Amino acid sequence: MEPIFANAFDFLTHSNSADLPAPLEVLGAMSLSFVLNLLIGALYKATYKGTRYSQDYVHTLVIIGTVTTILIMVVNGNGAVAFGMFAAFSMIRFRRNLGQSRDLAFVFFAMATGMGIGAQQYIIVLITTLIVSLAIYLISKKDAFAPNRASHQLRIRVNNDVDFSIAFKEIFSKFTDAVEMISVESVQAGMMSELRYGLILKQEIQISDFMEEIQIACGNNRAILTTTQRELDF
Repeated sequence: MEPIFANAFDFLTHSNSADLPAPLEVLGAMSLSFVLNLLIGALYKATYKGTRYSQDYVHTLVIIGTVTTILIMVVNGNGAVAFGMFAAFSMIRFRRNLGQSRDLAFVFFAMATGMGIGAQQYIIVLITTLIVSLAIYLISKKDAFAPNRASHQLRIRVNNDVDFSIAFKEIFSKFTDAVEMISVESVQAGMMSELRYGLILKQEIQISDFMEEIQIACGNNRAILTTTQRELDF
């Protein structure tokens, strides 16, 4: 039994080599990659803030990280295989619409972990994954870099004969501390314009009062207010 346990431990301290990895090392690397990517998936779930959490996305993180390990071990030292695999994967596109920017960062995190293990840098990957995971968990739980004031995005549709540079000026002055015009888009076959504003509302105002005045000013056309950054809790 002792040689088996000795061989199982050896794969963790195995140095880079141009030789193909032994079957036991492949199995050990895949297992380590799977466990670390489970940790990344659990970290994503524990630190997620929003209403669009997806179990499917977490499963994808684990699969991507583990499969990346296999790919790196296959192409290690074989330029022809690496080139062919690169050409094949260049045709693949990530089809899912990511709900948050951090979702893309977690994809790279899982892939980097898988690549490091596939390159046989086991100890380095193990240490760095734990450190990065701890850092992500701490900044998430401490709510680091959150804004002091909530911000919103306002979408309004108006008829083309409305001078929107003047129509909403008084309302914005009354209800907001900051306003930024984001975009103007022609909609409904050019019959109307859709305006997008970034807003920081004044404290203690009633959003219902603000939206009521906006609705009147835009002629009872569509008006949507969404929160883009939540307020920092003290």
